[in-house]
Amino acid sequence: MTVETAATSLAPLLSGLDARLPALTALYEDLHAHPELSFQEFRTAGVVAGQLRAQGWEVTEGVAGTGVVGVLANGPGPVVLLRADMDALPVKEETGLSYASTATGTDPDGNEVPVMHACGHDMHVTCLLGATDLLAAHRAGWHGTVVAVFQPAEEVGGAPAMIEDGFLDRFPRAEVCLGQHVAPAPVGFLGTRPGPVMAASDSLRVTLFGRGGHGSSPETAVDPVVMAAAVVMRLQTVVSREIGASQTGVVTVGSLHAGTKENIIPDTAELRINIRSTTPAVRDRILAAVTRIVRAEAAASGAPKEPEFAPINSFPVTVNDPAATAVVQRALTEVLGEGRVFTLPQAITGSEDFGVFGTALGVPSVFWHFGGADPALYAGVDPDSLLEDGLPDTVPANHSPHFAPVPGPTIPLGVTALLAAAAPWLTKPTGTAGSTDTAESTDTADTAESSESAVEASGL
Repeated sequence: MTVETAATSLAPLLSGLDARLPALTALYEDLHAHPELSFQEFRTAGVVAGQLRAQGWEVTEGVAGTGVVGVLANGPGPVVLLRADMDALPVKEETGLSYASTATGTDPDGNEVPVMHACGHDMHVTCLLGATDLLAAHRAGWHGTVVAVFQPAEEVGGAPAMIEDGFLDRFPRAEVCLGQHVAPAPVGFLGTRPGPVMAASDSLRVTLFGRGGHGSSPETAVDPVVMAAAVVMRLQTVVSREIGASQTGVVTVGSLHAGTKENIIPDTAELRINIRSTTPAVRDRILAAVTRIVRAEAAASGAPKEPEFAPINSFPVTVNDPAATAVVQRALTEVLGEGRVFTLPQAITGSEDFGVFGTALGVPSVFWHFGGADPALYAGVDPDSLLEDGLPDTVPANHSPHFAPVPGPTIPLGVTALLAAAAPWLTKPTGTAGSTDTAESTDTADTAESSESAVEASGL
């Protein structure tokens, strides 16, 4: 398929999207109100499996515990993998939405925590189910096989768990893997890049050992709280003093726990540290620096025991295949219009495990970000400036308790993007599709405008 025929080839697949939007919006609000933590997505998986079966897909449940995989074979042709993640975060929602989450869950440490879809995975599930519905309804408009992966536990590494559960042998082997993530960018805009598109992530649990005592007599103890505070402050120098200005690295201490009472010096303190990098050399340098600093501060404090390091999880750099990315960018631009699809100047420092599928299969991957923020938050902002200046401070980002994509324009954008990205591999030559769609009789010339509805609604 050439870029000249991208929009024409996609039009039959988009037929009926507008009519499905009320149901998709209701689905999104339901998923948002009922979030579930990683590897606990039982309700979500049930909703997904039920909808896929109703659409006519072959469905496998329980992959890596709670994962769901749908397969739709539609004659000879390429095999395309489309992926959405399903898990939520231990965050207390503060959006004020009528469908805001009040759910709680039990974290891996046995603590009851609030749960929220603070990263938009409910939007990902909704958009992929919208795409699978249209693919099933319009089989005359495409050929090949689609593998729809609803992945559990992206936040802690669900993709490797699916691979370990026999994914490569249980399902058709894809020739390309496609995925997306909603972002706090304005609705109507998408961004991607060839090569590294998201950073690697390494999370560590560090235990510092002191000697407990009475708060009134610190000289009789070795205080791990002071030790931990020194470690936290010194770790701030790793990126600023050991990583080059042109390189990318992040070190964050996201959790620090010690003690039970204000007048008791505890025996231990625990830090949970997250590290981001985009090259193996920077990753190795940061990990070595973190280890060195933690051990040195413990020695400086007179710790009675060496600190302990335990890995929590690790994600590789997400890398977009350059040739496949060029195909996807052309298709998205053709469908959404010039000036809507941006090439990111550098890799995003957030991390993903999506790339695990392409690596395991040995095939190209393409991952992109699509805007879901209310355009009113960007009034007077030049979209081009966002690439250099970043997001305004007033826009809630992913993992914020205020993060809330606007469903109306975001859902059709996400559905359209998935279908547009897959179309170069799946669509038949112009003129061979259209008259025998199995579930729709809507005029495709009218409904093809669905691909532009999100853009027009954005007002940007």
